[in-house]
Amino acid sequence: MALKTLSAKAAASLDRDLMSTGAFSIDQLMELAGLSVSQAVYRVHPVTQGSRVLVAVGPGNNGGDGLVAARHLRHYGYLPTVYYPKRSKNDLYQRLVKQLEDLDVPFVDDFPAALESTDHVVDAIFGFSFSGEVREPFPAVIQAMAKTKVPVTSVDAPSSWNIEEGPPKSGTGSSFHPDVLVSLTAPKPLVKFFSGRHFIGGRFVTPAIAKKYGFDLPEYEGIDQVVEIGPEGHKL
Repeated sequence: MALKTLSAKAAASLDRDLMSTGAFSIDQLMELAGLSVSQAVYRVHPVTQGSRVLVAVGPGNNGGDGLVAARHLRHYGYLPTVYYPKRSKNDLYQRLVKQLEDLDVPFVDDFPAALESTDHVVDAIFGFSFSGEVREPFPAVIQAMAKTKVPVTSVDAPSSWNIEEGPPKSGTGSSFHPDVLVSLTAPKPLVKFFSGRHFIGGRFVTPAIAKKYGFDLPEYEGIDQVVEIGPEGHKL
């Protein structure tokens, strides 16, 4: 069975459906997405393997998922550090930042230096809506993630990758292959270029929405918000 994927256009449409007919707020969806990401990190990198997690946060919704994940990781006993250079003026993001500040989660300005003293990285820079050029200050950040030996978990898409065509042919991100990918709601076509551990998160999609967009809901177990799948889409 081939893994059923969701194009960038369909993913955006699905989000709109969830927030209109589905009656979800953006806060709820971001909270559930970030919770999924935090559970995937817990699964691949238990706190006993090293508690320091560096979260690279972009300017949009993908970054918001990262901020939520950092909060949950702090509550699990990790010591997250957040790199968030392009801060949103939006009230939702400012509240997510305040929640982290209240937990004494440090924000850092020097990503390469922070990378030297961490055990795991969460890449929450760009998601399914990314296209075009990687803007400053993110090229150096993506290059550093590409070179590091520290394991990297990407949220929804490895940052800089084209949603349909995978890693760029040259330049920033062309050699970036994260260890773990957490696909939110459903995998995107770029998964065919990804060879690491793959999780699906987003245990809030209704069967009707899954049917409308032509993908299968994974079989989540117990209270899990993520499920690990193999290259053909079978549950691991």
